[in-house]
Amino acid sequence: MTLTYRGSRKHVLDWVSRPTFVTELLGLVRGVEVRINRDSRWMPLSYKYPEEARLEEFGPAWDPLSPIWEQLQDWWLLHRKGANTPNWDIALGCEISGKRGLVLVEAKAHESELDPRGKTPPDPRSENSKANHEQIARAIEEARFGYSATGHEVQISRDTHYQLSNRLAFMWRLAKADIPTVLVYLGFTGDQPLGAGVVPFRDHEHWAQAFAAYAEPVMHRSMLENCLHIGSTPAWLLVRSRAVLELSQADY
Repeated sequence: MTLTYRGSRKHVLDWVSRPTFVTELLGLVRGVEVRINRDSRWMPLSYKYPEEARLEEFGPAWDPLSPIWEQLQDWWLLHRKGANTPNWDIALGCEISGKRGLVLVEAKAHESELDPRGKTPPDPRSENSKANHEQIARAIEEARFGYSATGHEVQISRDTHYQLSNRLAFMWRLAKADIPTVLVYLGFTGDQPLGAGVVPFRDHEHWAQAFAAYAEPVMHRSMLENCLHIGSTPAWLLVRSRAVLELSQADY
């Protein structure tokens, strides 16, 4: 059966399938010293290989000598079986400021994709699920405290704005492990509505305003577009946009 992708998932796969994808992604992060080298790799690759990246799998394939990938799992999860770290819409292993680094992309195409909810509660029948739920809360709280050393107070939490909170937590933890990281919130603009009340982003201004309103309870706008030094390692949070290559298929 052929899967029909819509919204940001479709637009990511349309984009990564282009031979110009990497050049265009580097253009989006202009201002940051990001380079491709012979070890670089990225996910997803195409409609044929659409899998999103999880760092415990993507990381060792890109940088097999680093111990951080095991450490990330232990930081986030007490029990790995049946549990995952977050999926990334796009992950690029590259060189940033002369060191091995990551560009991680979280993509959106409609206002409804900006989800302010907290993490789904654990399975009450599973002690492992409940233990992981508490471990994730501790990991996010460690990152929240860690950001204060950068001069930025954030209100990341397991229980609200979980999608943004876990992205910011991982950006902090990677940089703490001396991996320069660029986290890009990417708005795809110009899609069509996918049903009643599903509002696509019209243009960059619409996307930037929607993201700012969504993120305001969690972080100050001063974190955007500036280099955050986590210890001695740089990290960036960027808000970018690009036009869709093809419209999603609507319900009507």
